[in-house]
Formats: sequence, C-alpha cells, structure tokens
Amino acid sequence: MKYYIKLMRPFHWVKNLLIFVPLFFNGRILSISKVWLLIVAFLAFSFIASSVYILNDVKDADKDRLHPKKRFRPIASGKVSKKQAVIFWIFLFTISILLMGLIGNIVGSYLVSFILPLIYLLMNLLYSNGLKNIPLVDVSIIAAGFVIRLYYGALVCGVTVSDALLLTVISASFFLGFGKRRNELKKGTSTRKVLQAYNIYFLDKIMYVFISLTLVFYSFWTILKGRNLVYTVPLAMLIVADYCLIIESDSSDGDPAEVLKNSKSLMCLLGVFILSMFVGLYF
Repeated sequence: MKYYIKLMRPFHWVKNLLIFVPLFFNGRILSISKVWLLIVAFLAFSFIASSVYILNDVKDADKDRLHPKKRFRPIASGKVSKKQAVIFWIFLFTISILLMGLIGNIVGSYLVSFILPLIYLLMNLLYSNGLKNIPLVDVSIIAAGFVIRLYYGALVCGVTVSDALLLTVISASFFLGFGKRRNELKKGTSTRKVLQAYNIYFLDKIMYVFISLTLVFYSFWTILKGRNLVYTVPLAMLIVADYCLIIESDSSDGDPAEVLKNSKSLMCLLGVFILSMFVGLYF
C-alpha cells in the first residue's frame, strides 16, 4: 500500500491548497459550509492531480530509471507494475469524478464542478505528450495549472478573484516554474528534452523578473484591500528571500513542494504570514 500512496505523491497536494485562497482572501473562510465544500473540491482536484502523476510515471518509467532520484519511484523501481498503476489510475479518476458530481449537486452546476479539473487533466495529457518539450510552453502550462486551481476554488464557493490577486498568482507560478527548470539544468540530473533550449543566464534573469512582479502585484493587492495588510509585504519579501536562498543551494532541485517539505524556516515564515493575513482580514 505504501508504494501506491507514494505513487499519488500526496505531499504535492500542498499546491492544491491554492483552492482555498479565494475564499480566504475574500474574508469568508469562517463559513463552515463553504469550507467543507472546498475540502471536497480539494480532494477531487488532488485525485485528478495524482492521476496525472501516475500517467506520467507510466509513460516516463524508462527515462526515470536513468534519473538519480526518479529511479526510486514505484513504477521505475518495479515496486508497482504499469498494469497495476493503470488500474489504480482508473480508481482515483473514478473517485474524483464522484466527488465532482457531489460538488455539482451542491452548487447546482455540473459545469462549475467538472470543467476546470477536466481542463487541467487534458492540459497535462497534452503536456506529457509533447508540449513539455516546447520551451516557454512547458512553463506556461505549469503556471496555468496554478491559475486553474485558484479559479476552481473561486467558482466552487461563489467568490471572485481580483485582478491584482490573479496577476500575483500568475507571476509567482512563472517564477516557480522557471526556478525549477533552472535547478534541473544547473544540476544536470534531469532527462527533460526541453532543457536543451534553456540556459542558466536566461533562467536567472527571467525568474527574478517574475519574482519582482509577484511582490509588486501582491503589494498592489494589499493596498487595494486595505485593513493594514500592506504590513504583510515585508513578510512576503522574507518568504521570497528564503525560497531563493534554498533553491540557490546545490542540494535543491527547485521543486516547490520538495523545497517546502525540506525547509522548516520556510514553513515557519509561511505560518506567520498566514496568521498575519488571518488577523488582518478577519479582525
């Protein structure tokens, strides 16, 4: 069972917490009914995301065996066969569809509950089957995945996403994507074909352009929102500085989930940031 859990990559579900951001930033996270609905949406999207990971691992098993870290994944290491993985994928996908159907019943719209997760799935299937080898398109799809998460949370609970928040998420997503590519290229351990089109100098410049834009857009959002939220901007700066310090080290491959998982300082800063935002928005 532990290999099937590992196949799902549950720690990477931390990215899906973005689903809660629209409700939180709109000051309505204390609505129990909305939170329960988002928890169901979080699980549905997480199972879809895990199904994408499984399909990718099935397709890339031979390449993963040549990678110093990925060779330990369940399929690449032979702990789970490709046939078993496909059956497990069907199981996860079915559970996800049932959960999305439940959301559709509650909100009264199956379009709202199904459209974005299925677009995410289709987009990632296209990514795995060629788009990941096209420079800039590969990172754009990663960024689009974060935006889909953001809007899925907003649509499910019936709140809006401000322009400033949208731009903040887009910029941060591009930063994370280019940062991951930079570290893969720097370490020289990735089997990604697209890395042949990138170079360190370009990735260094472009990732810091996007992190600068992230801080600018976030600062703009706090000013528009008011409630003294502008005082959380220095915290955001510290989080960015700590993240950059981590990915500049030789031990990091730049994957956002892995960076967070292995950094107590980053977790602490994010905890203080969330607490500060909660106080500012709700008190």
